[in-house]
Amino acid sequence: MAQSQTHRVIEAIFRIERARLIGGLARVVHDVDRAEELAQDALVVALSDWPRVGVPANPGAWLMTTAKRRAIDALRRDKMRARKHDQIAQEWVGLVDNAAEGIEAAIDDDLGDELLGLIFTVCHPMISADARAALTLRIVGGLTTDEIARAFLTSEATIAQRIVRAKRTIAKADLSFEVPRGAERAARLASVLEVIYLVFNEGYAATAGDDLVRTDLCREAQRLGRILAGLMPNDADVLGLLALMEIQASRLAARTGPDGTLIPLTEQNRARWNQLLIRRGLDALARAEALGGDGPYVLQAALAACHARARKAADTDWARIAGLYDRLRAVMPSPVVDLNRAVAHGMAFSPEAGLRLVDEIVDDPVLRNYAPLPAARGDLLFRCGRLAEARSEFEAAARLTRNERERHFLLVRADACN
Repeated sequence: MAQSQTHRVIEAIFRIERARLIGGLARVVHDVDRAEELAQDALVVALSDWPRVGVPANPGAWLMTTAKRRAIDALRRDKMRARKHDQIAQEWVGLVDNAAEGIEAAIDDDLGDELLGLIFTVCHPMISADARAALTLRIVGGLTTDEIARAFLTSEATIAQRIVRAKRTIAKADLSFEVPRGAERAARLASVLEVIYLVFNEGYAATAGDDLVRTDLCREAQRLGRILAGLMPNDADVLGLLALMEIQASRLAARTGPDGTLIPLTEQNRARWNQLLIRRGLDALARAEALGGDGPYVLQAALAACHARARKAADTDWARIAGLYDRLRAVMPSPVVDLNRAVAHGMAFSPEAGLRLVDEIVDDPVLRNYAPLPAARGDLLFRCGRLAEARSEFEAAARLTRNERERHFLLVRADACN
């Protein structure tokens, strides 16, 4: 294998392992910045060693071992470290010497895994809600501050400040980086669900870059959702989020063509939808509804289920979808929900009905640079036969998006308005 190809393989492996690596390291060093540095150091060593000796059978364990060894070396050099750090170093020596016997088991706790512990930590109530989400996307999703800013519809400088403040707060509090128990776990759950869904959404529709979909982020979010559902099997919100992610993920293979081009939901080949994920999602949704769940995640899962149950696009129950969006708007009011509701009404009743609802929110400052707004308005105008206006909207949406695949799709739609 050529060195450049090996480097690409290494970088791909690191992207997959990065969040779990940081989670395990942070749990022991109690410092997110230091954990990130150690993970990056391990990547540098891998880029040097693997092209010569080959990719190890268990690359994640190799990276963890390397990062821990470098941490031990640093601790040994610094005789002024606090006593607890010395104790950690001594414990790690034994772990490193016996790495082959089970590195991951040595850092897992009895409630889940180190990555979930990291997420519960960054979702601590002492950290502001916007900072919790930004830091999770940075640590778990590996997104840049610019990509997170796009996801939050805000400036890069604001996101950078949120992340720095959140890290400082965690460092000062000396948190344990473990999954909490009892009432404390319940108090943090809403924030955890929010950030897990943000990670999933970034994978389902990447805000920037060349790829429309990042399946690694979707799978990681699903994995975390399954762990939570195992820990809290009678929580309707947890089951609702899991159902939503499973059903949405079932469509990933059909969302893009062979060349990566976006395929709209109504034009997807439904034979390519993953029926196992649909069954899992519908089962989780049924359990959530049986528990009386009617929160945002349960309602969104019910929306996704409407599409999953339709054997072909023409069978979609758009009237039910429009009604579910009416209910969702009541429990989770937001301009984005309003936009999706307008699209649903446009499909259920008429494009003119949808356009009237879109025009009610077109001046909302939150949506000022939000590409889906002109894209949705363009589609409604196209269906109304107002082609010149539709073309202008598609072109505006193409200018706003940072995703190359989405930009191409929007420009193709603009050209179809001639």
